[in-house]
Amino acid sequence: MARRAVEQELSRERILEAARHLFITKGYRAISMRSIGQHLGYSHGSLYYHFKEKAELFYAIVIEDFGYLSSCLNSVMNVPETEEFTRTELLLLEFIRFGLDHPHQYEIMFMTRDEELLAYCRNEQGRCLELFASIVRGHLDQSLHTEESLNSVPLSLFLSAHGFISYYIQEKVSFEEVHDAAVRHVRILCENLHLPASRR
Repeated sequence: MARRAVEQELSRERILEAARHLFITKGYRAISMRSIGQHLGYSHGSLYYHFKEKAELFYAIVIEDFGYLSSCLNSVMNVPETEEFTRTELLLLEFIRFGLDHPHQYEIMFMTRDEELLAYCRNEQGRCLELFASIVRGHLDQSLHTEESLNSVPLSLFLSAHGFISYYIQEKVSFEEVHDAAVRHVRILCENLHLPASRR
């Protein structure tokens, strides 16, 4: 009964939120299950109802955050193109929006330099890039691209958007605050892409 009460009171989501914040602000190696528990006002034993160890907790954060980003990118597929933005431009803007509006998540997902943490992130990064690339390729005029460019264009767009996020994330600004700059950046990136005439 006591265990069930703790599980209900200290939810998995609360643990993930607190751990994410602590990993970013204090560093993965400086944080223990005990310190996460203290931050939440519980004994560290309470965390073990949900996670066996710190590494499992970190990986759960990575999986959750990449899952959310993937759903954001996939949502672009359901938004109609307009005269103002092509689907590729909408995709890039959505990626930038995620990065700037969820800086703690983005830093864990794409900006950590810790080799141990990178081992948890690399597979998810690869899946995310492949999803991004498949959406971009689906909206290029394939008759005007070589096989090499169909592979290189999505990666270049991804890296360019990442560079924009990495620069502004240091300024601690929201997407809304740099919206106009983001739109200009994305339009420059897409300016010379071969898109079907109906999409330009």
